Amino acid sequence: MKKLFLLPIVALLLIKPAVSAQNLPETPCEAKLISYLNWQETPDTKWSLTIAGDAGNRLTYIGAQHSDNESDPQFATIKEAWKKQKPTIAFFEGPDRGVAATETETIKQFGESGYVRYLAKQAGIKTQSLEPSPQDEVNYLLSLKKFTPEQIKLFFILRETSRLRDRKGLNEEELKATIAQLIPKANKLLPELATVIPDVNALQTAYAKYWTTPANWWQAPTQWFDPLKNSADTGGKFTNDINRHNSEFRNLYMYRLLTDAVLRGERVFAVVGRNHVPMQARAIRCALE
Repeated sequence: MKKLFLLPIVALLLIKPAVSAQNLPETPCEAKLISYLNWQETPDTKWSLTIAGDAGNRLTYIGAQHSDNESDPQFATIKEAWKKQKPTIAFFEGPDRGVAATETETIKQFGESGYVRYLAKQAGIKTQSLEPSPQDEVNYLLSLKKFTPEQIKLFFILRETSRLRDRKGLNEEELKATIAQLIPKANKLLPELATVIPDVNALQTAYAKYWTTPANWWQAPTQWFDPLKNSADTGGKFTNDINRHNSEFRNLYMYRLLTDAVLRGERVFAVVGRNHVPMQARAIRCALE
């Protein structure tokens, strides 16, 4: 069996929150964060952001395509930007899944997120995830009163299932085994959701309440989790909408984390899925320029 991977809602437990459901945008700069709703890419869209400060503190923020192909030219771009900046702290997207022994193996196993951690380890500098705590994500989604606990838990489970299937190549049996191990762990860490879908046996029943196609939970398509699309258009029922709200909550967290680090004098290097950068860029410039 392939290596099992931890759900983000489990693996991110120890991250210190910078934003919570009760701590949403209030400042003029935070109001410049862009919503995914009705946003469209244009030829002028910038996927990376660089800001230099008078005191030498600066930000290099690279929007990347999720990839574990070591031949992808974006990894050379990341390495060149790293050497140019000489960061004092590095931020990565997702949970800390570690690094491998070599640069190539790290990219193959952990993609661009792992590559940032690898470069930081080689340089001997600290790293931090760009993600809020799972508790804050869940509490925020519940506070919206738009989605039920069952729908929220389905969203997180199905999104992770889709990631493991499409990016890591896990087959049906491997997905069943992985999710069967992860749901009990999530129940202990997130009591707000523990009473719904308590185990993998309940997952198919919950899934079938909302979908008949595809027939099984491990077949949930990737397009159901695109925050730029509406659930009504993809067939996701509510998954795209939850992901849009969750992504915007994460953008606020990332914005605060990065600007706080720059303002305290760090040379900040961060790599994230590329759509996050244009969503945050105006707010970051407002705070730092």
